[in-house]
Amino acid sequence: MIGRHFNRIVPALALAGATSLLPAARAADRVSFRNEVQPILSKAGCNQGTCHGNANGKGGFKLSLRGEDADYDFGILTREVFARRANPLDPERSLLLLKPTMQVAHEGGLRFATNSPEHEVIRRWITAGLPADLPGAPKLARLEVTPLERILVEPEREAQIRARAVFSDGSERDVSAVAVYEPSSPAATVTREGLVRQDKPGEVTVIVRFLGEQVPVRLAFVPARPGFAWSNPPRNNFIDDHVFAKLRQLRIAPSGLSSDTVFLRRAHLDLIGLPPTADEAKAFHADHRRDKRARLVGALLERPEFADFWALKWADLLRVEEKSLDRKGVQNFHHWIRQSIAENKPVDQFVREVIAARGSTYADPAGNYLRALRDPVSRAEATAQVFLGSRLQCAQCHNHPFDRWTQDDYFGWTGLFSRVQYRVLENNKRDRLDSHEFIGEQMVVMARDGAVKNPRTGRDAAPAFLGATTQPETRNAKPETDYMVSLAAWLTSADNPRFAKAQVNRIWFHLMGRGLVDPVDDFRPTNPASHPALLDALAAEFVKGKFDQRRLIRLLTGSRAYQLASETNDTNADDEVNYSHAVPRRLGAEALLDSQHLALGVPAKFSGYPDGLRASQLPGVTTAQRRLRRDSVDDNFLRVFGKPMRLLTCECERSGGTTLSQAFQFISGPGINALLTAPDNRLGALLAANRSPGELLDELYWTALSRAPSDRELAAGVAHVERSKDRRAALEDLAWGLLNAKEFVMRQ
Repeated sequence: MIGRHFNRIVPALALAGATSLLPAARAADRVSFRNEVQPILSKAGCNQGTCHGNANGKGGFKLSLRGEDADYDFGILTREVFARRANPLDPERSLLLLKPTMQVAHEGGLRFATNSPEHEVIRRWITAGLPADLPGAPKLARLEVTPLERILVEPEREAQIRARAVFSDGSERDVSAVAVYEPSSPAATVTREGLVRQDKPGEVTVIVRFLGEQVPVRLAFVPARPGFAWSNPPRNNFIDDHVFAKLRQLRIAPSGLSSDTVFLRRAHLDLIGLPPTADEAKAFHADHRRDKRARLVGALLERPEFADFWALKWADLLRVEEKSLDRKGVQNFHHWIRQSIAENKPVDQFVREVIAARGSTYADPAGNYLRALRDPVSRAEATAQVFLGSRLQCAQCHNHPFDRWTQDDYFGWTGLFSRVQYRVLENNKRDRLDSHEFIGEQMVVMARDGAVKNPRTGRDAAPAFLGATTQPETRNAKPETDYMVSLAAWLTSADNPRFAKAQVNRIWFHLMGRGLVDPVDDFRPTNPASHPALLDALAAEFVKGKFDQRRLIRLLTGSRAYQLASETNDTNADDEVNYSHAVPRRLGAEALLDSQHLALGVPAKFSGYPDGLRASQLPGVTTAQRRLRRDSVDDNFLRVFGKPMRLLTCECERSGGTTLSQAFQFISGPGINALLTAPDNRLGALLAANRSPGELLDELYWTALSRAPSDRELAAGVAHVERSKDRRAALEDLAWGLLNAKEFVMRQ
C-alpha cells in the first residue's frame, strides 16, 4: 500500500512545505520555484505558445503561457504524471531534466546541457523535495535594464544588455543570463546572455523579459557614412525639431522640400480625397505668396469634401455597414458622423456621444456604434482598440504576452459593457435564414443588471476602467447605474493621455502614411513609438487645443517633415520609419476612383445610390442583399482596390496592396474603358472646342497631373495626335496613359 501510493504522497507533502522524507536543504540554499525555476523554463522556451505554453499544451504537458501563473505550473510539475516530471526520489531521472538535455527524446530539442547552471538549479530544487515558495518569499518588484536606448555607429556592431531584478525585500540579482531576449526585426540577433549583434544597419527593439516584467530596449545600428554632414534644414514647427534631431543622430539627411505640384496634390488627396482641378492647380502655381501652402490647407479644411473624406475614415472604424445596421441606420449614422466633422465637433465630445448614446438607433444615430457590436466582448475590444489604441484580444484567455493587461483587466473592462442591451422594435429582414440580418428600428438601452464572468476566478467581474487608478464605484452601485456614462467621461478626459495619444497617432497615420506607433492601434510597452517625445508633445498640444482635429491637421501639414519630397538620397533611401522623406503609397480605393471620374468628367454609378455620388460620399459598403441588386462596375472597383467590408475594428482591414485583379481592371478593364469612351466625357468636350493638339495636351496634363507637360512630353503627345487617323482614339490613348501614370495613381 505504501509503495503504491508513495509517488503521490511525496508531492502532496512538498506542497505543504514538508520535506522530512527527503534530505532537507538549508534555508540559505533554498531554491525558489517562482524566482529561479520559472525563469529557466521561460529561457528554455518551455512555456512559449509554440511549446507547452500552448492552450492545449504539448504531449499532454501544459504550462501557463510565459509562466504567468506560477502556482498553476508548480502544481503541474509536482502533482501530475505521478512525479515523473520531477522525481524527488531519483532527481536525475526526472523528465524535467532528461527531456531538455536530450537524454530522452524531446521534440523541442536540446534546451540546456547537463553541466549547465540551469540543470543544477532544477536538480537542486527537485533534490530538496520540490519545495513551494514560502508565503513571505520575495517577489519581483521591478526589472532594471541597461541600456534602454543606444545608437551604435560603425565600427560598433555589438551592445551588451544587462538586466537586474529588484525584489520586494530590497534584494537585487543580475538576471542577464536567465532573462529572455526577443528582437523585433532581423537587423540584429541576440545571444542567450543578452549580447546584441548587428546583422544589417537599421533599428531594432529588443524585448527583455523576466518573470512578469517586460522592458523594451531600442537600438539603432548606423553606417559610418564618413562623408556625412548635417544639412541643417530649416524647421517650421516643433515637429521638425523632433524628427530632425533623430535623423541627425542616425546620420540620415532628410530629402528636400517637395515641389508645389507634389504638395498641391498631396494636400488635396490627404485632406479631401480628391486631386485639384486644372483651374485650382494653375491658380496655386501662379500664387507667389510665401504662405500659400498654409492658405491652401486652411481652404481645404473648410470645404465640404473634407467632411466627406474624414467621415469615411470614422465610418470604417465604427463599422457603418448594412448587414448589422440596415440601410436607414447606415445613412443616419453616416450623416451624423459627417455632420460632426463638418461642424468641427471636438473629438472628445464626438467620442463621448458615441459611447453614451441611448435610445432609438434612428432618432439617436450615434447609438448605432453599440448596435453593430452585439455582445460585451465585441464592445470592449472595439472600444479599447479604437479609442485607446489597445488590442486586448490576447488577454481574454490568459495574461497578455506582450502587454500589461491581465485576464482580470480584460474582464473588468468587459464588465463595463455588460448591461448594454438592444431591443428589436421591428425586423423586416428579407432572408429568414440569416439570424444576423436586421432591418428595422432598434433601441439601445441600459439594463438594470448584467455581468460577465471571469473564467479565472469563476465569479462576476467587477466593472473597471482599463489601467486607471480611479475606478467606478461598484460595491454600492445602484441597479440604474449607467457605467457607459462614466466610461465616456473617463475615456475622453484631458487627464487620460492614452486617449489623446491614440487619436493623435491615428491622424498622423492618415497624413504621414505610418503611425508614430505602428500598427496604429497597438500601443504597448513592447511596441514603442518611433518618436516618443514627439507623440507626447502632440498629445499635449491636442489637449491644449481642446481636441480640435482641424487645428492638429494644420500643425501636422505645416511641418517641413510633412512637406518633404519623396525623392531619396544616399542616406535615407532605406528609411521607412523616421520620416526622412515622403514614402509614396497607392491611393485608397475611393480616392482613386473619384480621381478617375473627376479627371474624365463622368459621374460614378453605385448600385442603390443616385448617379453622381462620389465614392468617398457613400454611407456604407455595399447593399446587404447583393443578390437583389447587381453591383455596378464602380462597386466592383472599390472592392478590388481594398475598400473594407467594415467587419473589423481595425485600419488593417483596408488594403493598400496591389493585385493582378487590379491590373486587369485598372489598366484594361471595362471600367476605365467605359470612362474613356463615354461620348460626353471631358475628351469629347475638348474635341468639340476644336483646340490644337498642344492645347489638348496641356489641358489633359493640368487635369490629370496638376502640371503642364514637359517639352518632351508635349512633343511626343502632339506627334501621336497628328499622325493618328482618329483624333478621338489618340486622345483616349493619351488619357489612358496619364490615368495609369505613377503621378496619378500614387500619393507622393
